[in-house]
Amino acid sequence: MPGIGTIVNVIGIISGGMIGLLFGKLIKEEYRDSLTKACGTAVIFIGISGALEKMLTVENGIVSSGGGLLAVISLALGALIGEILNIEGLFERFGAFLKRKTGSSNDAGFVDAFVSTSFTVCIGAMAIVGSIRDGIESDPSVLVTKAVLDLITLTVMTCSLGKGCIFSAVPVAIFQGVITAFSHLLKPVMTENALSNLSLVGNILIFCVGINLVFGKKIRVANFLPAVLIAVILAFLPFGI
Repeated sequence: MPGIGTIVNVIGIISGGMIGLLFGKLIKEEYRDSLTKACGTAVIFIGISGALEKMLTVENGIVSSGGGLLAVISLALGALIGEILNIEGLFERFGAFLKRKTGSSNDAGFVDAFVSTSFTVCIGAMAIVGSIRDGIESDPSVLVTKAVLDLITLTVMTCSLGKGCIFSAVPVAIFQGVITAFSHLLKPVMTENALSNLSLVGNILIFCVGINLVFGKKIRVANFLPAVLIAVILAFLPFGI
């Protein structure tokens, strides 16, 4: 049944969040700060490794790099569009709405936890490829794998950041659900080059999330989201980037 992969993914996120919430209460505040930085460091290296996988190639024992121009153009244009639209503000307002509705007014870190975790589990090729495959072939295997990874991620992040992380299940459900619903229209667009570009820029954004977790909020990551769309569009230019 199309959509089962997203359902399993959402269950995995909620389950990981609940486990993290349970154990998080047993951890002292100073330990949580260290755990947040440890989690952020891990996210930074996940982003770096994912980006370098697309930027570096080895041929005949020689390492060469590429994708730098793609990253610069995508991020610059994406950031400009994102700032004009103030996407970060939309995410923060939605997070504040969830904070009120869940009776979490005393949780000062709720919104930041929601925003940071949402980007970590939403941005990436697995979410798009898995949703398209789930919609067209009724094959949820990619999203089931992602659900296991997200469960582990949410357990750690909720321990350190709090229950705001659990509500990242909402954007995941919407994002992946919409892709699954329109998978037949999106499949021709998601060529190998488009997915490669998306993965490169998406992993750079994941790196930015890690920076915010380790050093405090330095980058308005949500305002960089249009960069992912720009990267996909650039894949169809006849001269390539």
